[in-house]
Amino acid sequence: MQDIPPNYATLFVATCNLLNLANPHRVYYENQDAYDERDYERKIDWTGERFHALNADVLAVQEVWDENALKAAIARSGLRYDFVSVPGAENTPPPASPPGTPARPGAQGTPRVGIATRLQVDHVRSFVDFPPGFGVEVPGLGPHTRFERPPLLATLRMKHGQQVHVLTVHLKSKRPKFLQDAHGNALEDREDRKVGAMASLRSLVMRGVEAAALRCIVIDLLQGTNTPLVVMGDFNDDPHSVTTQLVAATSEVAYDKAARDVALFNAYEMQGESALKKDVAYSHIHQGFPAVLDQIFVSEEFVATSRRSLGDVRRVDYFNDHLHEGRDRSRSDHGFVRALLRLRTD
Repeated sequence: MQDIPPNYATLFVATCNLLNLANPHRVYYENQDAYDERDYERKIDWTGERFHALNADVLAVQEVWDENALKAAIARSGLRYDFVSVPGAENTPPPASPPGTPARPGAQGTPRVGIATRLQVDHVRSFVDFPPGFGVEVPGLGPHTRFERPPLLATLRMKHGQQVHVLTVHLKSKRPKFLQDAHGNALEDREDRKVGAMASLRSLVMRGVEAAALRCIVIDLLQGTNTPLVVMGDFNDDPHSVTTQLVAATSEVAYDKAARDVALFNAYEMQGESALKKDVAYSHIHQGFPAVLDQIFVSEEFVATSRRSLGDVRRVDYFNDHLHEGRDRSRSDHGFVRALLRLRTD
């Protein structure tokens, strides 16, 4: 007798670095011009079109300065998302505030990560501080004990009742971290090669400790549970780099089978045999070289060969044609990545 295949529910998830999505006339970086109305409308149009093409059930977004701008782009997409949140980038009065209270000004200092979803939302949490004991001294900067862009955890529920954790991340970039004063004035000679090396080391240390702190969050979510987890966003490094593997720990599975319980797996590498794995799997181009900085990782519940499997990864798509259309602030400088996941309903 042939086995009757189980029923599956599908889930489209996508990660999108939106390159300084901000309201018009607001200064987000001192050395960059604010968007005028025309610039803003072009960016909202372009972003809305991309969201429409992705048509994902869950959008993990990065580089959002104003939550209102994200909501405008979603409205422009013509799609419906019942829940949209970018903690730290709100443009509304604080909860329980008296009438006439000024709206929050959006993100300050650095852009934030957010989520938009059609699924039922059971819980949302933004992680600001590193776990105890995970802070480090960054040369010239002092203690680094908080995420620059706090990861956002959303616990979602699919129509058949299955819970899924989605963690949106944006780790420190490789851009050298030069010292500057409170007004943004340089305190170092940026033309000095040795100073540049120390500035790059600062960025690496910051990204490394963020990755380690993020690893702790992943362990806490996975250890001893069977709730699927999707971690996606801009890792600012490739899938097999030291910092990315600090988060995923996929390599530990090779010599410790018990590590599967708290490991993450690159969705691109977990695709089913029928998926089309093309040589265009990159999400960023730096000085002419393609790289995969924007990634989707899944827990073993999405690994078809695992005994704890609840589903699988059917396909991963890279939306990156716009990276070859020239620099324009209305477009992102990152490609978007979408994964089609399945979970059993029985």
